[in-house]
Amino acid sequence: MTGGVRLRAGEAPAGRPAIRAAAEFRAAPELTIVVPTLNERDNVPDLVERIGAALPGIDWELMFVDDDSPDGTAATAKAMGGSDARIRCIRRIGRRGLAGACLEGMLASQARYVAVIDGDLQHDEALLAPMVAALRSGDTDVVVGSRYQAGGSADALTQSRLRTSRWATAITGSLLGTELSDPMSGYFMARREVIEDLAPQLSTQGFKILLDIVLTARGRLRVAELPYRFRPRLHGTSKLDSRVLLEFVGLLLAKATNDLLGIRFVLFALMGLIGLGAHFLVLAASFEWLGLSFAAAQTSATLAAIAANFVLNNLVTYRDRRLTGRRFATGLLRFYVVSLIGAVSNIGVGNWLFASNGAWWLAGLGGAIMGVVWNYVVTSVFVWRSR
Repeated sequence: MTGGVRLRAGEAPAGRPAIRAAAEFRAAPELTIVVPTLNERDNVPDLVERIGAALPGIDWELMFVDDDSPDGTAATAKAMGGSDARIRCIRRIGRRGLAGACLEGMLASQARYVAVIDGDLQHDEALLAPMVAALRSGDTDVVVGSRYQAGGSADALTQSRLRTSRWATAITGSLLGTELSDPMSGYFMARREVIEDLAPQLSTQGFKILLDIVLTARGRLRVAELPYRFRPRLHGTSKLDSRVLLEFVGLLLAKATNDLLGIRFVLFALMGLIGLGAHFLVLAASFEWLGLSFAAAQTSATLAAIAANFVLNNLVTYRDRRLTGRRFATGLLRFYVVSLIGAVSNIGVGNWLFASNGAWWLAGLGGAIMGVVWNYVVTSVFVWRSR
């Protein structure tokens, strides 16, 4: 070509490094182990050492997905990764939640298999190699570490957590038909293409990503279980609390309706029911005990219920987008505006339905549904919008 410069084979343009031979590039590992973390700094070095000892002859990488831990978990993982390319870290800003962290880590992998293991050293890393072997056999899509199969143990759980785990397992099996002995397990391995295929339908909320995967697949997955002994935590504190139970209920309801109702909407509606209880408590106290007029008592109850709904949704429904400080105050004001407009739409739809068919209960239900849908859609955008 006129004006062009001819280069000899293997010669790089001036100012650019020569392209390295393909042999110099490292292929993707066979296994990515995703570790969701929040304040697990002291456990990181031990976990890396244990993983390395547990996987001789297997090409692996460790993917820490950290929810911006204030204790410096991400910095510790990245420092170790500076001298070992098998250790990677994703630091998430403005995003929280175990399920979302697991999903983000698995989707960032290019390995054949992806595993999820807790960062608190309670999962037995020695099970990883048998999990890989089970997937290599070709007749399994997901391998679950089970505390309840013969040879496994959940003795390290507190009695309250053990009761909750067994109760949730029984509910899941009876309502949704899953045959897993430990569907609440947070320790599993899967073929990456399985996760890639299901990812658009999975929730980023909650703590039970495995349960979501199995229920979303609706019987299409070949699942195997291997027993392991759940160990006591060495450092840090558990992140599980009563909100996990609410998220679990929300997930079950979402899956029971074939995802017609998303888990976030279900949680929003549940918080609304709790707020309704707060409304009647304040109404009774104001009218019966304080002697206020009904109009004044109803107004006080409505304002209190809106505030309660905001606090509950900020803690549970939108815990991954939780508002704090000045943003909490601004969000509360916006929530009041949206909710009051929702109340107007509730009344308008109710009146229209009552005038149409005269059934007061249908009119009331229709107005309430309209109010909930309005509040959910609008507050998702204007109060808890993603940053």
